[in-house]
Amino acid sequence: MAVANPTVFLLMVNGQVESAQFPEFDDLYCKYCFVYGQDWAPTSGLEEGISQITSKSQDVQQSLVWNFPVDITFKSTNPYGWPQIVISVYGPDFFGNDVVRGYGAVHVPFAPGRHKRTIPMFVPESTSKLQKWTSWFMGRRPEYTDPKIVAQGEGREVTRVRSQGFVTLSLNVVTKDLKKLGYHTSSLDLQASSVIDLSEGVLK
Repeated sequence: MAVANPTVFLLMVNGQVESAQFPEFDDLYCKYCFVYGQDWAPTSGLEEGISQITSKSQDVQQSLVWNFPVDITFKSTNPYGWPQIVISVYGPDFFGNDVVRGYGAVHVPFAPGRHKRTIPMFVPESTSKLQKWTSWFMGRRPEYTDPKIVAQGEGREVTRVRSQGFVTLSLNVVTKDLKKLGYHTSSLDLQASSVIDLSEGVLK
């Protein structure tokens, strides 16, 4: 009896948002969400989450440790729109208002295995000194209405931003039937860019 060829592949991701470095701030929490293409669909797990508030460690590094779990499985028919994870970090300002302390995004690693990623974070900036002072005084800092814009890039070129902090993720990636559909994701293939650029989903 012939075995039917697969029509979709699976991408399984689990791990955690481990920690952050924000030297100027304390008592922060983070949110995550996934951004992916039209041909992708989550089959299990959570697409978004919000962590507990954590305080800086007492050692020299002064890390903010969350160890917040991430666990999701996707299915797709092609790699275009490979999922990205978007991280946003929040904490209190001088007046006790919750304000954004950083946005960042990274693609889920293409190759199976255990991966660690450090994401540079940034925040939107006011376009003038007057707006900057007013937003500080009113406790309403510039922020995105939808953090997913960080991964989409559309309209980002007109946004003034400032680098601020880092977030570290550890992710375990497992794929199923990707090779049967003709896509190769070994580290050597990716380094050589031999058959496909999964970040753009375009055949070489």
